[in-house]
Amino acid sequence: MPEWPVDMPTGSFGPRVQATVGYLTGRMGVSQRDVEEAMDALFHTDLALGSVPALEQKVSVALSQPVKEARTYVQQQKVVNADETSWRQGKQRRWLWIGTTPFVTVFLLATRGAEGAQQLLGQTFQGVVGSDRWSGYNWLAICQRQLCWAHLKRDFQAFVDRGGESARLGEALLKQVKTMFELWHKLREGVLSRTQFQEQMAPIREEVGDLLRQGTALSQDKTRRTCENILKLESALWTFVSVEGVEPTNNWAERLLRRAVLWRRRSFGTQSETGSLFVERVLTAVTTLRQQKRDVLDYLTEACAAAMRGDAPSSLLPNL
Repeated sequence: MPEWPVDMPTGSFGPRVQATVGYLTGRMGVSQRDVEEAMDALFHTDLALGSVPALEQKVSVALSQPVKEARTYVQQQKVVNADETSWRQGKQRRWLWIGTTPFVTVFLLATRGAEGAQQLLGQTFQGVVGSDRWSGYNWLAICQRQLCWAHLKRDFQAFVDRGGESARLGEALLKQVKTMFELWHKLREGVLSRTQFQEQMAPIREEVGDLLRQGTALSQDKTRRTCENILKLESALWTFVSVEGVEPTNNWAERLLRRAVLWRRRSFGTQSETGSLFVERVLTAVTTLRQQKRDVLDYLTEACAAAMRGDAPSSLLPNL
């Protein structure tokens, strides 16, 4: 028989039960109703459905300080990749933001515009942000941005799909993108030095700029407007060439955001501010712990135990 996570002699729900509920919802993506069933089937723990959100809130409170510390850490990093996805809190439309670094990732529910990005990154953020072309990042200096080339590649493929003069432009741009990524992989593999990489990227940068400017003269409205909009942020296409640690794509943030997207589709969002705080905090903790290859359930248990004692919980920051 599996070990029961009821860790208090009176049968009260102690830190292991709290952590297990948080783990099932925040890590495994189990619905609250299925958590009730799982706790009964796996641990013979009689957990009423209404107790699940109450225990989630205990986990949320336990994670409050470590998540606050993690957010400050991300805001102080030299490079952050950011993304966002829609979310519902009751009848309100909100956006779930992600800011990720190699060792710490934070989530935040806020508005979608610049205010949300500033809450995530901090108004005095000094680093570089990898992102899509969403206008919510326009408050950053152009030298602080790296546009995602995976998104740009999709834009250029759309040019091809439109046919005619747009297709010819798209094919020429995709050819440059292919060469660019070949050089990038050589840099990552150590085949090219940073200086060699920059030298070989110079003609690609020039050709892409020329092609985009040609695109502003096309009769195809969508293609022309896309070229015009990209050129407004032209220097942000190439930050990864000169700044070490900056990636040419935002794929990492998009991958980490997928779990949250699945949560939203399963639950249709949250119903209250406290529910939203749980989402932010547990996703931050789970994602960060997995990045650092730390045991998620053990950490959540220790954090909940510390909260019950009135002690400070362990940090989510890397022990570098």
